[in-house]
Amino acid sequence: MDTYILGIESSCDDTSAAVLKNDKILANVIANQDVHKNFGGVVPELASRAHQQNIIPVIHRALDIAKISKKQLHAVAFTNGPGLLGSLLVGASFAKSFSLALGIPLIEVNHMHAHILAHFIDDPDQPEKPKFPFLCLTVSGGHTQIMLIKDHFEMQVMGQTIDDAAGETFDKAAKIMGLPYPGGPLIDQLAQHGNPHAYKFPHPNIPDLDFSFSGLKTSILYFLRDQLKTNPDFIQEHKSDLCASIQHTIVEILMSKLRKAANETGISQVAIAGGVSANSALRAAMMAEKEKAGWSVYIPKFEFSTDNAAMIGITGYFKYIKGEFADQQVTPFTRYNNP
Repeated sequence: MDTYILGIESSCDDTSAAVLKNDKILANVIANQDVHKNFGGVVPELASRAHQQNIIPVIHRALDIAKISKKQLHAVAFTNGPGLLGSLLVGASFAKSFSLALGIPLIEVNHMHAHILAHFIDDPDQPEKPKFPFLCLTVSGGHTQIMLIKDHFEMQVMGQTIDDAAGETFDKAAKIMGLPYPGGPLIDQLAQHGNPHAYKFPHPNIPDLDFSFSGLKTSILYFLRDQLKTNPDFIQEHKSDLCASIQHTIVEILMSKLRKAANETGISQVAIAGGVSANSALRAAMMAEKEKAGWSVYIPKFEFSTDNAAMIGITGYFKYIKGEFADQQVTPFTRYNNP
């Protein structure tokens, strides 16, 4: 018997709904929030208000595209964290009401786990799936982690950032250079025309498999401050080289720890996930390591890299099979806790 899952994602500033038939996507709809561009970053209160406006139309659209009625759904899965509390509450409240009204199970989903499990969506374009155990570098605006994935629900954090995330560093570097929000994709675009070795920025000396990016942000700020004293047009004249050098530094920091994790564990099945997995330099570095070290590399499609409900739906599907349901007392959480 086929299982239909409605997935809802509202952890930050994208409202998304997806309908899955077993592990196949029937619909994956995302409503973006352009209002944040005016403020140079996500404003939590505005994000939650926009979710309230978008959530019903997005779910209606997903059901229409999937060509099923809500009465055919077997469960509703929703992001319960980590994320912005106001945004999470909109999705959680709707999912709870939807579950009660239809009399179907409610499934809570960890946003970061969902990014990883997006690799298991049935997609003819990417038939190869990671084999357990595998390593996954999860990188986004709010999180940077190296995870050991033993099965669909047994995941261990091997290393994580002790301060800022890689995605946040991209955005802050872009803001320092006067680029609009979100800055990460713009740095990637400009870096295509620059020299990644034009400027050298320091790598943090952090033990084990943890990361730190606060020092890099500071060094970029001070470097640009000093250059602008002698040449007020320095950023404009060297924008592509700056973007390429900053991007190269961030990717090298990520890859050096991932190589260390692979060497320590002896695991050669390696994946990336999260919004920064869309970065072209990180993808190229992963493919280079595949050739050099013989890794089996798994890179998500662009549509599954950023926040989306399809990854919530596939996680919900695996939980539905396992019978792992939530009750109406479940509450959203804002920070990731190592399970």
